[in-house]
Order: sequence, then C-alpha cells, then structure tokens
Amino acid sequence: MYQALYRKYRPQTFDDVVGQLNITQTLKNQLINNRLSHAYLFTGTRGTGKTTCAKILAKAVNCLEPIDGNPCNRCAACRSIDSGSCMDVLEIDAASNNGVDNVRSLRDEAMYSPAEVKKRVYIVDEVHMLSNSAFNALLKIIEEPPAHLLFILATTELHKVPVTILSRCQRFSFRRILPEDIVDRLNYIAYREQLELETDAAAFLARLADGGMRDAVSMLDQCASAASGEITTDEVCRILGLAGTRKTAELLLTIGAHDTASALQIFNGQYAEGKDLSAMLDELCSVCRDLLMLKTAPKGVGMVSGICTQQELQSLMPKFSPGELLRMTSILRETALGFSASANRRIDAELCIIRLCEPEAVMDLESLNARLSRLENKVANGVIAAPQPALQEQAPLDEAPPWDDDDAPPLEPMPEEPKSKPAAPSGFWPKLVERVRTVLKPPVLGMFVVSDGAPVKGALDGDVLTLEAMPFAIAQINKPPVLQAVGECAAAILGRPVKVTVIGPGQKKQANNEGFARLIQFGEQHPEFVDFE
Repeated sequence: MYQALYRKYRPQTFDDVVGQLNITQTLKNQLINNRLSHAYLFTGTRGTGKTTCAKILAKAVNCLEPIDGNPCNRCAACRSIDSGSCMDVLEIDAASNNGVDNVRSLRDEAMYSPAEVKKRVYIVDEVHMLSNSAFNALLKIIEEPPAHLLFILATTELHKVPVTILSRCQRFSFRRILPEDIVDRLNYIAYREQLELETDAAAFLARLADGGMRDAVSMLDQCASAASGEITTDEVCRILGLAGTRKTAELLLTIGAHDTASALQIFNGQYAEGKDLSAMLDELCSVCRDLLMLKTAPKGVGMVSGICTQQELQSLMPKFSPGELLRMTSILRETALGFSASANRRIDAELCIIRLCEPEAVMDLESLNARLSRLENKVANGVIAAPQPALQEQAPLDEAPPWDDDDAPPLEPMPEEPKSKPAAPSGFWPKLVERVRTVLKPPVLGMFVVSDGAPVKGALDGDVLTLEAMPFAIAQINKPPVLQAVGECAAAILGRPVKVTVIGPGQKKQANNEGFARLIQFGEQHPEFVDFE
C-alpha cells in the first residue's frame, strides 16, 4: 500500500528533525540528565515538527536502550509506539474531544499506572480547541500529575490557551523552517525516491511552503505523481494550478505600464489554463508586498516571500512607487476577501485588474495619493523636466541703426516708472516646494511638486502668494495649518511676511481694495467729515 511521502519520511529521532536544533538539543539534554518536566507545550505554525517531536519524546522516555537522548527504534517499546498499538501512549485530537466529559474521562484513566511501558504519555493535539470547562477540568491533573504521567500539548494558536495552563508547562516555540533547509530535505527525498527534481523547482516548492516542511513534502508528492519526467518549475506551476513567477512578473509589468489590454490578456490566458483565481491574486499581493518591503527597507532582503527572484524584483521596483504598491495591495486583499461571497469570481478579478491598471478611474483618496506618488517618482527620476523659458531673440549688436548720428530723432525723456512691488527671486517656486515638503505630511505632501500637471501652482505678487489648486486639492490645502506652514516657508525664503490665498483653476485674483473699503467704512461711521454736495 502506498504511503504518503510526509509520513514515510517523518523523522524518527531528534537528530532527524530539520530546523529545530535548539528544541531538540534541549529535550535530549533533559533525557540524558533525567530532568524531564511533567508537561510540555509545543507551539508554532503548521508543519514545523510539533507532533513529530511529541512522538519522538514519547518513545524516548519509554525506550529500553536510548542512544544519546534519542530512541533506539528497535526495542519492543519503540516498535509498539511506532505501530500505534501501545495502550499507554495516546494521541488525542482536541478538536473532536473538546468537551468537559472527554477530559474527565481522560483524567480518570490517567490515574492508573502504565501497563506496557514506563510512562503513560498523553499527546493532545490542537489543545486550543478545548472548551473553557474542559481546560478547567484538565488544570488540576496537569498541575500535580502522578509520577508515571507525561502530558505533551501541541497548538498552532497559542493565544487561545489559558494562562493557567501555560504557567504549568514548559513551552517550546517551533520556528518556521528556513527555505534552504527545506530544499536540502526535498533533495534528499527526491534522491531516495529516484525523482528528477530541478534545483529551481526545489527552491520554488520551499518558497511556497512558507516554512512548513509537511507542506513542501506534500507538494513534492503531488508533483511526483503527475509529472512525466523531470520536475521543473513550470511543471510545479502547472500541476499545482499556479500562475508562476514569470507570468506574475509579466502581469505586474503591464500593470506598471498601465496597459490594461495586455494585463487582461495575460490574466484571461492564465484563467483559460485553469489557474486558480485566488492563487493568482495571492501571488500578485505577495510580490507587491515584497516590492513594498524592498522600497521601505532596502536592507531587509530576508523579509521577502520569495515568489519572484531577486532579479525579477529589481526589474519591477522602478515601475512602482510606495503609494501605488499600498493601493494595489489593498485592492488585491479586498478582492480576495470578497471571493467567498461572490457570484462570479472572474468578473471580480477582471475588475480588480482594471482598477490596478487605471487608478484614474477611481477618484478616492487612496487612488489620488497613488497617482501623486507616481508623479513624484517620475520627477525624482528626471522623467518630467520643468519647462524652460524661451529665450527672446535679440538683434545683433554690430547691426547699424537705420539713421545717422546727425539726423537721429531727438531723445524723449523716459517716463517715470511707477514704484513696482518686490519681485520674486529666481527659482522661488522650486525652492518653496522643496522647503514645504519638509514640513507637510501625506496626502498634502504629494500636492506640492514641480511639474506641468501639478495639483497646486503658486504665483507671487508682492507680499501675496496665490495658490491655484485643482478642485480635489483645495479641500486638502485650504486649511489654516497648511496655509500657515506655506506662508512661514515663503517668508523664510523672501525675508518678509507673506500672505497666502487659495483659488480654483481659472479664477481671477481679487483686487486688493482694503484701503477703499476702509474709507467707505470710515465715511459711514463719521458722516460729519464727508461732504456729499
């Protein structure tokens, strides 16, 4: 009878356990020095070795000929426990035995001495599924058990276990297994099973497993059953119904280029091949998350999920700004969560792709922030250059005038120019934008950029700075704290007080009639000084 690979290659000693050296070494030392606790709590994510270590510990405490803390796997006790026929080593599923009556029955049976081996061992898997009354019934015997009794509790959700239970157990936290350790184990199993496993395919399976050895071995088992020859990355994607890193990177490139037609074509091609929609969106979300991590923490290479290679991530990074990645991640998560209540997942996924490609189609704050962030990224990279003023053509200096010096027309006195307002210094607006962006926060921060299509433009007339803003930007900047900050930055550049006003696109600046208004007000208040005749 065929046996699943994860069961066939389950570790039988502590030395065989992969990626949990700190835990296995501690348990071995306790066995060698005879310093065992009466209750253990193993916690960690799925497939990291909790139940496996519990079974090895149950064999080790009852082994007749232990070898350096490991069970020998040859004596009668080890063989009985391995076959599941030992009546004194019981593995209980707390999900189906979570009532108080089940725990009371267990507590009554635990008082009897073991019949076949030295210690009676109870392995309670998924212990967090027990009810509160069941935990209370278990509490007393865990606190003061008989000498022949050993409890090993395992859980994936530590926060659901009461503190009263935690304080009475020795807790061991199983970490996620590193991808390189999973690759080594997969290569070993492939060698033993005479499977042709490509190096990149093993690394891809390790990344998909997300730190769980059982998941990686199960996926290898599935691929070995369906593949006709060598197990490659493309074969893994085809068998597991995944889009694959190449298609994911290609789809993200089209999204970054805002090429909706190409993005939908790639998506529908993957859909026609039977790729799972949830898996496709999950891959896109994972890659967006990786790009965001690299954007915000460039040195945190170890934080990436590994769906795409480092070369693919480096090629994708210039295409997106952090604001765009945040918006895309939110849209992908929102769409994936709505699949459970959706009548047509394909339509939801296609609408999601369209929203990713065309942020201008949605006028919410998140989309506007993404568009502004993209514009800032282009300006920072020099893609959009500030317009240069055209040079006025001047007549050559050596060209003679159309008259001689003798008959030249008489020079008329130049009219006296009115006193002009102080002129703005050269490059005033870029300097102001640079200074303002150091004191403002998003989303107002993204409104002040130097480009043709900027949401906010400024014009200085004497001591009055007029901000001409788009309709969606007026609500963000026409606030006293923002105007005060802009005015203070302008005053720091000019060296004099500056008043800041906000107008909409195309509106005319209002004339400064404050003096005339005061004169009228004075006449109304003091008619005796005004002669109306």
